[in-house]
Amino acid sequence: MKRFILSITFILISVSLAPAAEQSVLARVTVYWRGEGQLRACWNGARLRDGHCAVDPKKIPYGSKVIFADATCVAVDTGPAVVSRKAARSCGRSASERNAIVIDRFFETKKQALSWTMANPHFITVRVVAPEKRSKRSAAKIVTKDPDASITPWNPFQSAIGSEL
Repeated sequence: MKRFILSITFILISVSLAPAAEQSVLARVTVYWRGEGQLRACWNGARLRDGHCAVDPKKIPYGSKVIFADATCVAVDTGPAVVSRKAARSCGRSASERNAIVIDRFFETKKQALSWTMANPHFITVRVVAPEKRSKRSAAKIVTKDPDASITPWNPFQSAIGSEL
């Protein structure tokens, strides 16, 4: 009996420590395009392009890869209709569809967006791959063409202290 409990405990601990890097979720996929005035994402100012999508950052972290059957998108944007899941709640026919997350896929043109909408169902199971965790040291590293160049990120507190001395 002790071996059984120990083996179950070991399995539970190892499963909980395993990274949940990839998951499949049911999503109501909507589309938007550049003609709607969305040149830049609202949360960080990044320029939108094909392969970007808007998500609820509490459900899908920014930088995650959202894998559709025909393409892979990167989660870079959000919006109030995405967070509130308005599209899923209003057109879902079953409880699972009404509880689905909403992903708003970006296209360069209205023609591309509407064409994709007509060719695909409203609710799709997508795979979501969370971004890799990076250490603070690697996140602050700036890549240059010159391997000997030393560039440090600007720190407003450091420059304020340096100017007083």
